[in-house]
Amino acid sequence: MENIEEIELVKLGKGLPAITLSFGATLAEACAICLEERGHSQGVEISIYGDFKATFKLYWQTITDQMLRCWNDREYTTEQAAYGIAFILVRNLTDFTVIERSRKGTGFDYWLGVEGEANELPFQNKVRLEVSGIREGDDRRVKSRVKQKVEQTKASDGTFPAYIVVVEFSKPLSFMVRK
Repeated sequence: MENIEEIELVKLGKGLPAITLSFGATLAEACAICLEERGHSQGVEISIYGDFKATFKLYWQTITDQMLRCWNDREYTTEQAAYGIAFILVRNLTDFTVIERSRKGTGFDYWLGVEGEANELPFQNKVRLEVSGIREGDDRRVKSRVKQKVEQTKASDGTFPAYIVVVEFSKPLSFMVRK
């Protein structure tokens, strides 16, 4: 039997190079809301497909009534939760981490880089990250979203590769592709 790595989503609250402690904690809350709303229990397995293959067990903080009232916008909550899952997957499956938020209109959400690596040239050895979340959808919808996001990143194609991460919360699963 294979040993499946455990991920504590609350650790997002420790921050990342481009994610403050408070924003990381916010993403962890969104993840907890999406997973519990879909009826998942602590330790639910998330399967990763696409150019990466993996399975992780997810753990999150206890949901409160205040959190439910705060995260009442399902679309926004799903988007934020997808960011949280994507950031963890990137850190666990690649040598990269989130180093800077992208600006609107670029066709992607964040810049990835190697943590602690000081490059003399800005954005040398960097990767674009585009993320999308689906609260509940079948394989066809997930694959369609991946295709849509690959197309969206064409606006910034050129020197830098891109990772596209689509997170689906009802199974849960994620497609993670490199472009």
